[in-house]
Amino acid sequence: MKIHFIAIGGSIMHALAINLKSQGHEISGSDDAIYDPARTNLKNAGILPNKEGWFLENINEDLDFIILGMHAKIDNPELEVAKRKKIRIYSFPEFIAKNSKDKFKVVITGSHGKTSITSMIMYALKKNNILFDYLVGAKIKGFDNMVSLSDNKIIIIEGDEYFSSKLDMTPKFMYYEPNILVVSGISWDHINVYPTFSSYCNVFKNLIKNTPKKSSIFYYNNDSILKNIIDENSLDAQAYSLPSYKVCKGKFIIVHENIEFPLKIFGKHNLCNLQVASLVCDKLGLKKNLFFKSIVSFEGAAKRLTFLGNITETNNVYLDFAHSPSKVLATTQAVKELFPNRVLVSCLELHSFSSLNFDFISEYSNSFIYSDVVYIYFSSKELKRKNLDLFKTSDVLNKINHNNVIVFDNSYDLFNALSNSNWENSNLLLMSSGNFGGLNLDNLFQ
Repeated sequence: MKIHFIAIGGSIMHALAINLKSQGHEISGSDDAIYDPARTNLKNAGILPNKEGWFLENINEDLDFIILGMHAKIDNPELEVAKRKKIRIYSFPEFIAKNSKDKFKVVITGSHGKTSITSMIMYALKKNNILFDYLVGAKIKGFDNMVSLSDNKIIIIEGDEYFSSKLDMTPKFMYYEPNILVVSGISWDHINVYPTFSSYCNVFKNLIKNTPKKSSIFYYNNDSILKNIIDENSLDAQAYSLPSYKVCKGKFIIVHENIEFPLKIFGKHNLCNLQVASLVCDKLGLKKNLFFKSIVSFEGAAKRLTFLGNITETNNVYLDFAHSPSKVLATTQAVKELFPNRVLVSCLELHSFSSLNFDFISEYSNSFIYSDVVYIYFSSKELKRKNLDLFKTSDVLNKINHNNVIVFDNSYDLFNALSNSNWENSNLLLMSSGNFGGLNLDNLFQ
């Protein structure tokens, strides 16, 4: 089939395009900006657009259908031509749902931990030679792509609550009709589409209410908001919480049936993720003892508490995708629990739409209780690009409840502060969904 991707540069969009190309489909695509790793991946697959931009000649009647990415605006010129020519247009979650309607579907949702839980399930199933398709939001060691569609009978899907496309305001996870649903927790995010916490909660209510009655639902028990939604809308859901564990010699060790399994990942939030991943795998036929035996070599998904290196012998540097208040809290707690006697310097970039909304920044007020020093960076250029109100470093400082905070609006100043710090007996935790204004983090180790 001939398939055209409008906004092919997205993380899932480009991965889906590569997967479909590998199946023998004729793939074309367009985007007004394509960055690495998507650019390199598309080039290697032979489907990188010759030039960036939107071109009407891309849209012709011999296309079987179009897959539309969230990045494409409603007045996108290619989209307007496609609608006039009445070419079938799918959002990517709609296309995934169409191609998995006869599969056994495991869908991982929630405000945090989706990628980690999904990747844990994928890793354990692969280690035990259980075949499956998948869609996951980050690169995972041992998997060549973030999307794989084939004739396997099981599909593991990371499902998020964001809109499917500018044409389709359906939350992505509403398409998937799960046989197994995981809800990891609810913490307000995406305020550009869910302006109130109530509106954000409602989308999860709808998800749970519309999940097929015969499906299995697992939910995080220590989230009171989620628990209330579950109690109101589901009779048979199963709760999960923190499993038995200990910390010894710089490692988190999970204890199952009196057997100890030392882990390469760490943090209470990751242990909760592991617990529900083990429950899902048990439903898929992989017993818990085999799951934990397999997971001891799991190193985590990309940018999820990834160890970058040591600046000194008594320093560790970690990079994490944490960008919402609850994720920042969980990630900082994890590093502090592993190294309670080291100073923890937490460096957060405000990059997402929610985090750069000035009224939302106060949600971070108490997210740094496990941090000894807090650096916060934002870019005025990014504020302008997202059409958000400008603010100053002092405005951010006044919203954070911590007595040792420095706020930067210049990446060069941030790098100088990091380079000139004393890293003896101190850890650095970098948290961002962006790239700190293009900083080359490798230079920290020179």
